[in-house]
Parts: sequence; C-alpha cells; structure tokens
Amino acid sequence: QVQLVESGGGLVQPGGSLRLSCLASGSIFGINTMGWYRQAPGKQRELVAIITSGGSTNYRDSVKGRATISRDNAKNTVYLQMNSLKPEDTAVYYCNAYVVTRGNSRYEYWGQGTQVTVSS
Repeated sequence: QVQLVESGGGLVQPGGSLRLSCLASGSIFGINTMGWYRQAPGKQRELVAIITSGGSTNYRDSVKGRATISRDNAKNTVYLQMNSLKPEDTAVYYCNAYVVTRGNSRYEYWGQGTQVTVSS
C-alpha cells in the first residue's frame, strides 16, 4: 500500500506565496509522473502541474510563470511553489503519483488534499 500526504496549505493574502509538499511512502519501487491537481467548490478537478521522473514539467496556462513543480526522487517527495497567488487559486490541492511496485505493476494514487485559500 502507498500513501501520499500533502502539507503546506493554508490562508495566504493575494500576491503571497506558499509551498506545498507531498511525501509518498509505502511499498514503492519507483515513481513515474507526479503532479498537483486542484478542485475549487462547484468545479471539476483540474491539473495544475506535473513532473516526470526525468524532471520534465508541464503547467496549466493560468499558473505558468507563477508556479514551479519540483521533486526529490531520493525522498519520494514532490513540491509545488506558487507565487503571486490570486483569489482564483483558492482550492483543495491534491497530490497525484504513478507508483511502480516491485512486481512492476503501476498504480495511480491520490493524496487526501490540502486547502489553499487566497484572501485578504
């Protein structure tokens, strides 16, 4: 079994910054793509940013230039640094990872989510 645990959410003023972290633990042989998604009230979950095991990244247009996704493969951890936060960034942020087990099976996992609220 694999667990993803996010941290770093909270209340931040418009224009502020925060850094989200997500630690993967459990029966992990390797991790392919890791990513961050978010879901605002009444809206569908949407991709924020993803990063491959090789470090290639992709961002949704609305966060380009304001967000940086990174990962520490030795720690099975993915980060999301967000700057110049806007009220429309308010959402529950979810960590996502494709984990490879020793049996070479690949499974998708989600974290429980962390609330980010951007408000004055």
